Amino acid sequence: MSADLAGRLAHLEQRVQQLENERAVAQVVAAYGPLVDGGDDARVAALWDPDGVYDVDELLMTGRAEIAAMVRSPAHQRWIAGGCAHVVGPPHVTVTGDDAVAVCHSLMVVHDDGRFVVRRATANRWRLHRGADGWQVVDRTNRVLDGRAEAPRLLSAGIFGDGSPGDEA
Repeated sequence: MSADLAGRLAHLEQRVQQLENERAVAQVVAAYGPLVDGGDDARVAALWDPDGVYDVDELLMTGRAEIAAMVRSPAHQRWIAGGCAHVVGPPHVTVTGDDAVAVCHSLMVVHDDGRFVVRRATANRWRLHRGADGWQVVDRTNRVLDGRAEAPRLLSAGIFGDGSPGDEA
């Protein structure tokens, strides 16, 4: 094999690996909505690293047990029973080695008096790490898009920042 062909092949392998990493991260992000709406507390929690953090405006959960407890909570079970959909938009994913940052919007749509309404629109920043068990969420920060500057900064920092895990909104 010529040096040129070997170099091109190596470059192609790197590009394919990058695409596979981005897809795997997007799959983790995309799994959240169906799993949480299905009430699958164990699988929702398994998306996170064992010590992972889920920071929602009104709730800070640390570790899989707290995340699973949120899914099992009476409040969340009422949302499921009444009809709800956690719709996570396509993420913008930046992978650097074994670390990734994904940013996206999400909507919580609820069934209300015969119609569906958006209860909440949020900015999401996910930080993930690839370990022995694949890609897992290290932390996810959600902020309601209600005019506060913090929410849009979460989105733009994940795209226009350097994409590294230390990027802060």
